Amino acid sequence: MSLLDQFLVYHPHPWEERDWATISGVPLEDVWFQVSDGTKLFGWYAEGPATSAVLLWCHGNAGNMIHRLENLRELHRLGLSVFLFDYRGYGRSQGRPSEDGLYLDALGAYDYLLRVRRIRPERVVIFGRSLGGAVAGALAAQRPAMGLLLESCFPSIEAVARHHYMGLPVHWLLSAAFRLEDRLPHLSLPKLFVHGDRDDIIPIELGQRAFAAAKPPKEFYVVRGADHNNVPSVGGRAYFAKLSEFIASVLGR
Repeated sequence: MSLLDQFLVYHPHPWEERDWATISGVPLEDVWFQVSDGTKLFGWYAEGPATSAVLLWCHGNAGNMIHRLENLRELHRLGLSVFLFDYRGYGRSQGRPSEDGLYLDALGAYDYLLRVRRIRPERVVIFGRSLGGAVAGALAAQRPAMGLLLESCFPSIEAVARHHYMGLPVHWLLSAAFRLEDRLPHLSLPKLFVHGDRDDIIPIELGQRAFAAAKPPKEFYVVRGADHNNVPSVGGRAYFAKLSEFIASVLGR
């Protein structure tokens, strides 16, 4: 792993110990699970109705789970069960982040749902935001699920680097590639892409490029006026209605 990866790709924040379940108003269950290389990870499981979809959430490259609590609350209010976990090196999770490591982490989270929670694949919808889109895509290529929800995603680290560094091949200095666009042509499950049209971190053109690489069935939903970090708040009721509609459709409801 390149040292530059730690500065340019991964931006974890330290954990802050508080009563997050009470603060959020969400029934958060602390979950510890171990992935295949022995790394121990921490997550939250917010249980919904017994027959609800289970949203397996692969978050972006910055912060930790604490910074997704408001969004988690709104997703849980849709009647979903939500499993949000921190990658290695994020929050309370052990280890240091790496591309291969994040892929293992998502596999471990999925396997926890099936093995410990006894969740059937027919209830699982994989949700990836930003960098988590590439992680979610890699997971969907290896495990069955009913749908793939990709928000503010990009085709590859190379594409993002070329955009921000005027076409210079900065990605050559990085070991991380996160080539979502290589997996999308092979994924047959339904896919919903969501992107803000004012995103200056991952411009909507990069999201559209990932969408173009994807195999049908697929849909691209634009949140007008949203940048990279405020898609749910700017999108508001229409955003959450769209997610709910997509999830209901892939579960056949």
